[in-house]
Amino acid sequence: MRLIRNVLAWRGRSAHHRIRRPLPLVLTLLLLLAGAAACAGGDAALPGARDGQDAAGLGQLKGQARRQGQEQQGQERQGREEQGREEQEQQAPAPPKVKLTPEQRLAAAQRWGLDQAPLVAPSPPREKPRLTTPEWADQGPDLIPAPAHVPTDQKIAFLTIDDGAAKDREFLDMVRDLQIPLSAFLTDESAAEDYGYFRDLHALGVSIQNHTLHHPQMNHISEDEQYTEICGQQDILEREIGVRPTLFRPPFGDFDADTLAVAEECGTRAAPLWNEEAFADRMDFRHDDQRFHPGDIILTHFNGPKAWGGTMCDMLRTVLRKVTEQGYALARLEDYA
Repeated sequence: MRLIRNVLAWRGRSAHHRIRRPLPLVLTLLLLLAGAAACAGGDAALPGARDGQDAAGLGQLKGQARRQGQEQQGQERQGREEQGREEQEQQAPAPPKVKLTPEQRLAAAQRWGLDQAPLVAPSPPREKPRLTTPEWADQGPDLIPAPAHVPTDQKIAFLTIDDGAAKDREFLDMVRDLQIPLSAFLTDESAAEDYGYFRDLHALGVSIQNHTLHHPQMNHISEDEQYTEICGQQDILEREIGVRPTLFRPPFGDFDADTLAVAEECGTRAAPLWNEEAFADRMDFRHDDQRFHPGDIILTHFNGPKAWGGTMCDMLRTVLRKVTEQGYALARLEDYA
């Protein structure tokens, strides 16, 4: 504005001044205006150029971050797989062992309504035996095994408990007092109400394993649905219990080749079946002689009076009486499978 006022002021001066002064002043004014426009144009262009450069840089950074994220996810996935392999050897701690004298063991058994103390299993082998699937359940080669027993000549059996509906606190006390090794195969829809109960059970040395999310008949659903059922429960148990299961039991004992392939993909190494089933007041045997055979796997459930007419403690008493009178001891399945 100052420059414009100066130009106007010259119009009121003498002709002498109009002849001598306006031309240099106008030129000066034009040069100043041109310089200002150039500066303004340059300044205006810089943000756009800078924005373009920033956008390109941001895009590169985002791409690098995405690639790094993918690489990190791959590393984490590999780490989980390696951790899962390690957990195959140490999925659950061994049952807490406070060395009891024979008199103490008998006294503890009698407190729980048993006439004899449960027999103690021998030490597990250094190398786990090779598991096989019985002929009546075989689904073909190159699949994880689905054993109904563990190859051994020792008089041992394995107690496994499915689902998770009944959460009997007295049962925890009985397992603790008698130092009973067992494995729990949990279904999320049954166990989800109180995973704290199963964390307490796991703290006693009980292994926590996979029995699907919703207990479907696996050979009646698609491979993708089987993946969701098995891998989904793997993730939940890893979050809730702190371990990733190494064993998977198909609900109802029904499965196909896809089931075993998916179970292996989800990180398990065997799909145990069973040769006996335990209830609160009886045991059912697969064998014609109605007796235990070395390495037999026993199935039972987290049930109570509504389903059984008895409690979890009644069931455990029934199992312990049967195995003990036949000269058998309960052992920990994960030490052999």
